[in-house]
Parts: sequence; C-alpha cells; structure tokens
Amino acid sequence: MSQKTLPVWVDIALIPLINVLLAFVVAAGVIVLIGENPLEAVNIMLMGAFGYDEGIGYTLYYTTNFIFTGLAVAIAFHAGLFNIGGEGQAYIGGLGVGVMCLALDAWLPWYLLLPLAIFSGALFGALWAYIPGYLQAYRGSHIVITTIMFNFIASALMVYLLVNVLIQPGAMSPESRRIADNATLPFMHEVFGAMGMDIASSPLNVSLFLALICCVFVWLFIWHTRWGYAIRMIGFNEQAAIYSGINTRRMVVLTMCISGGLAAMVGINEVMGAQERVVLDFVAGAGFTGIAVALMGRNHPVGIIVASLLFGALFQGGAELSFEISTITRDLVVVIQGLVILFCGALAYMVRPTLERIFARVSVEKEL
Repeated sequence: MSQKTLPVWVDIALIPLINVLLAFVVAAGVIVLIGENPLEAVNIMLMGAFGYDEGIGYTLYYTTNFIFTGLAVAIAFHAGLFNIGGEGQAYIGGLGVGVMCLALDAWLPWYLLLPLAIFSGALFGALWAYIPGYLQAYRGSHIVITTIMFNFIASALMVYLLVNVLIQPGAMSPESRRIADNATLPFMHEVFGAMGMDIASSPLNVSLFLALICCVFVWLFIWHTRWGYAIRMIGFNEQAAIYSGINTRRMVVLTMCISGGLAAMVGINEVMGAQERVVLDFVAGAGFTGIAVALMGRNHPVGIIVASLLFGALFQGGAELSFEISTITRDLVVVIQGLVILFCGALAYMVRPTLERIFARVSVEKEL
C-alpha cells in the first residue's frame, strides 16, 4: 500500500502521536510492575515539566538543545544521510564558541560577541562534519560509521584540551575560566525581570530565539531554495539527481557542513548561556536525542519543535519523578525516555499498515 493512501496530517501528526501513546502505555506497564501508580507518575512528570516557572524554564532549556540537534539530523536526512555525529559536532562547535568568547570577552558585549560566537561555533562544527561528509562523497566511507567514530575523537580531544590547554590556571576541575559577565547571554528570568515580570531563575536564555530562527532558516533553505531542492532530490533518488545535472558529491559535503553547523549551536546555549564556560560533556546526549527528535518530527521544523518540547518535558519531568518517588530511579526514567525513542524511532512506522488499511476501506466506502 502506498504512502499516498494516507492524508498528510496522518503521517505528520497522528502516527507520531500514536507512537508516543504506545510508548507511554508500555512505560505505564513497567511502573505497575514495580508497584507504583502510573497515573500518579504521569501527574508528577507533567507538574515537574509545566507546573511551575522553574520547571518550565528547564523544559524549554532542554528543548532548545534538542531543536538544534534535531534540525542537524533532519537536514542530513533530507539528503539521505544518517548523521549520528551530532554529539561530536555540538561538542566541537561549543569549543569554537568558547574560544571566541574567551578571546574577546574582555572587549565586546554579548550582543556584539554573539554573531562572532555563532560564526565561530558553526565553523568548528561544520569543519568537524566536513571530514565524514568528504569521506562519504569522495571515498565511499559510510557516514554512520565515520560520524560515530568522530564522536569518540571529539570526546577525547575535548578531554585533552580542557585538561592541558583551556583549564583555568590553578583549578582542579577540567573546565575553562568563566567568561566575563558582559559576554554571557541574558537569562529569560532577567529578560522578564526587566519587563517587570518576576519568574523563577533557570538556565533558559535567549538562545531559544536563535533555535526558532534556525527552524525558519531550515524551512526556507530546504523548501524554498535551489540547494534545498537539490538536497531533497538526492535523498529521494540519487541517480535521478545525477542524471539531472546535480553535483551530488558537492551537495553531500555541503549538507554535512550545514548539519554540523546547526548542531554546533548547542554551544551557544551551553557555553554562553547555561554553563558560562567550557566544561566536559556539556552536550549531555543531546546529539543522540536529536535523532529521535528528527524521526518523530518527520524532519520538518514544526514537527521538530513539538518533538523537542516533548523530550524536554521528559527530561525535566523525569528528573522530578525520580526525586518524588524513590522506587522510580533515574535509570528507570531513562528507560521511559528510551521507550519513547524506540517507538518514535525504530518502530516509527509500525502502525502505518493498519492505518493504511483503515483509510483505504473508508475511501472505498465513500466511493460506494
């Protein structure tokens, strides 16, 4: 049965919703097995994620990172590339942001340093993604293997740099010095405070707006430019793209560079925002979560925003759940998050054949 038998809204909205509900049903079964009330657990998670100012702030803070990495994975998917290197690209991109901030924070305010940091981070992330892209396009190396390998290389490189090069003199912790106050991004509670509205403090900062701007950029680039059309054509049928005169090798490398640059924006949220310095493992798995976000969001910016919000709520609400119910440990919360990733990723099209049969039957009955 062809995908065309399903309305667009079913593919974009209904199937992901059913997958999420199935994941929660299985998670509820796990919670019942350990002797807890799943309805109480859901209530705690929702209240932890959206029930108070600080919780909302943390939810949107996680959401910001997932939007960046989700967009990075999505733009590669459109070219038929499975970029699993978002973790390493975000890590190295954060290094670029940190280097720019540490070099210029004594002279520039944040609103002048921000565009330079964005450029520096995107450049570092793009260069880190360029190598797997080049190897895929010109040497036949598989993008999945090379991007996974580059995650480990990025991790080892950052450990070396933070322990031996960037570490604050006299400090024991492997992290850089704190960047100057005039170079840090304004937090949302500070922005709202300046407008006379008092909200609880959280790591949420103005990089959320940068994430939304990136969503608009990806939408315009993929669906309203010649390069975006070429990327989608390569992903749909590479041989047809070659026959039509598209330089597929160059477009593969370009796509990976853009993907790496988008993942690098995590460094803006973390280095200039939440951490205000370069620390070890500041990406904290956001690169891998971005894969599930892109799959669930159907590689569309609107879907990615919704999926990122869901995973942001799972991270924040899950932390609250493990704190409130002692028998539900942090490991079990990770299991719940993993179930959502499983159903929205590996089992994303499990319910499609059933829905196709239902809609085909409905359309036949209407014709009769």
